[in-house]
Amino acid sequence: MPKKVFANNRIRAKEVRLIDKEGNQLGVVTLGDALRKAQADNLDLIQVTEHVNPPVCKITDYGKYIYRLQKKEKNQKAQKSGELKSIRLRFNISPHDLETRVRAAEKFLKKGYNIKIEMVLRGREKRLSDFAKEKIKTFLTMLQETTAIKIEKEIKRSPRGFTMLVRKS
Repeated sequence: MPKKVFANNRIRAKEVRLIDKEGNQLGVVTLGDALRKAQADNLDLIQVTEHVNPPVCKITDYGKYIYRLQKKEKNQKAQKSGELKSIRLRFNISPHDLETRVRAAEKFLKKGYNIKIEMVLRGREKRLSDFAKEKIKTFLTMLQETTAIKIEKEIKRSPRGFTMLVRKS
């Protein structure tokens, strides 16, 4: 259930900033006038903001308003854009393993995660950084064939290899 919603006679302010059913601002009116306008349209007066003086109230259907709030709350829970999943690639990764990592990345992107792609380099592999970048670019092209992606952070050198950040566009 969304936050506590004050409607009609539960609103305690003396004056309210009123918004009509079309979304037009009618200015600051007394609570009684606002309630009469809402009743004339067979709708409810709902307090939209809490910590503003005078509070903002809107003339709308209470059930539809609660439904929209619940839907918005559900969408916010479903978005995981702040969460991060990591895909690690190795210098000598086989083409089949690369395809497997692409499928895993697709699943993460469909669920709304951002993906951190890491290319881990050890020992003498660090000297062949161009080859490592090519492997990452190959991974990206394979991923772009199936999923629309946006590169958040370009390929960046790190002490252990290369990293980059990708999200669904």
